[in-house]
Amino acid sequence: MSDRTMHWQNVYATKGEAEVSWFQDTPAISRDMIRAAKPNHDAAIIDIGGGASRLVDVLLQDGYRDVAVLDISANALDVAKRRIGPAASTVDWIVADATTWQPAKTYDVWHDRAAFHFLTDPHDRAAYVERLRSAVAPGGQVIIATFALDGPEKCSGLPVQRHDSASLAAELGSEFELVETRREVHHTPWNSTQAFQFSRFRRRVT
Repeated sequence: MSDRTMHWQNVYATKGEAEVSWFQDTPAISRDMIRAAKPNHDAAIIDIGGGASRLVDVLLQDGYRDVAVLDISANALDVAKRRIGPAASTVDWIVADATTWQPAKTYDVWHDRAAFHFLTDPHDRAAYVERLRSAVAPGGQVIIATFALDGPEKCSGLPVQRHDSASLAAELGSEFELVETRREVHHTPWNSTQAFQFSRFRRRVT
């Protein structure tokens, strides 16, 4: 088990769902961006680093039928499975590191809130983008939310790489065009604030 896996397994073994700074009761911006990207409920959507996030709940409520959640921590995914109950059987749960995972299919929407910013090593970011390129269909959309440039420098005791839409565009390359970007001031469960940026890109159809 890698150090990265051990860290996140421990986080979700020792803390409750609402005891982590990134907890959201309702992932409003993510939901809005996914609806804007692919209103068709047959769209294939993957939530990268989704863990125990409630995004999967709202996607199922909205009627999306092809939903996958990937996380490095099986413990995190187990939290979401227990919360969702029987509907969990309709979701593709993937225990994997997004920098080494080998996608088995393509997706119409790739969503990532607060996973990519933990990749502080350029080689890890390049590996992540390589997987993204193999998994996102032409015309598909990518939504990445990270700490903004004025956001925290650490999360869960780990350093992060803060981004804006320009730095994300540079990471993804010219085959992805920026569609929109939004800013969010997230309030943690203990009411501190964290500045996030959300950027949505479309893969060009060549």
